[in-house]
Amino acid sequence: MGEILGVGCTHRPLMLRPDEDWTFMMRAALDDPAMPAEMKDPARWPAPLRAELGNDWGTASATRGREVYRAHFAEARRVIDEFEPDLVVMWGDDQYENFKEDIVPPFAVLAYDDQELQPWLHRRSPWNPWNEPADTTLTVKGHREAGKYLATGLIEAGIDAGYAYKPLHHPMGHAFLNTVLLLDDERRGFDYPLVQFSVNCYGRRVNAARGLRLPLAMRDDIRDLDSQLFDPPGPNPHRCMEVGAAAARIMAESPWRVAFVASSSWSHSFLTEKNYQLWPDVAADRALYDALETGDYAAWHRYTTAQIEDSGQHEVLNWFCLLGAMEALGRKPDKATFIETWAFVSPVVFAYYQA
Repeated sequence: MGEILGVGCTHRPLMLRPDEDWTFMMRAALDDPAMPAEMKDPARWPAPLRAELGNDWGTASATRGREVYRAHFAEARRVIDEFEPDLVVMWGDDQYENFKEDIVPPFAVLAYDDQELQPWLHRRSPWNPWNEPADTTLTVKGHREAGKYLATGLIEAGIDAGYAYKPLHHPMGHAFLNTVLLLDDERRGFDYPLVQFSVNCYGRRVNAARGLRLPLAMRDDIRDLDSQLFDPPGPNPHRCMEVGAAAARIMAESPWRVAFVASSSWSHSFLTEKNYQLWPDVAADRALYDALETGDYAAWHRYTTAQIEDSGQHEVLNWFCLLGAMEALGRKPDKATFIETWAFVSPVVFAYYQA
């Protein structure tokens, strides 16, 4: 019987940017030609947002925030290390990286072999918090056998998940690669074999936005569910929980010790059109987090795609998979933390569920 650990974290792209760059998405929204003049007035912004920005556009807050996130990543890594998994199954979103116009599966188990990756080589800026050279190479171990086992079990359980043995367009989506990099902050190496479990979190935006923010001029089109400008929706939250539950049952019967990891921040400012892409839906995140903290799985099952899209919580579908798995195992979080932010794209949650 396989033991299972549950971990929720973030792949926080801002951590791979300088502190003074953490408000770049907000500045992009303010520069949008369709931004109403009245929304550019800070007096109309929430007080916590103004406080976080301070008088330096958030640089000092970002410097403090970086250390908070580093501490939580260190704790998540400690929990994983103490569990000593045979492999990690990680739920992450694909943002127009491997899955685009040619194929967009709702779920895909990426049963890769070992990968040699150069995380800084093709970035617009090679800056990184570890000052690593642009040609730095790291090895991320794969586990094809476990990936095939999981995909087989899902299909036999009536969940028609896709699978792949090699990348289609991109060596590794940032949701997975960033998480590996940030969990290895001390650069001791991340030697746990990884099975990437891709979730089509971006749904109607995945091809329309190509992984980027959409112009504010399209706000009305985004709200039109019949608009021909957009793609079919992503999987609904309840289905994500069913997939997570099935994955937990399958891997609990496996010969391996498995760490399930969901990696994403929560509501994103650039997805929250009702706030003109200036700040995330902190209230919606808080309500969902309260249900997580108390183990109120019914509240998570009631969540709808419409709520996800309205609150810019697209990436939280990764967490719906994790919550489904933990519900199937009868778990409540041993520890959970909500990190509120208004200026830095998205609030962040860390949680773990001991075996």
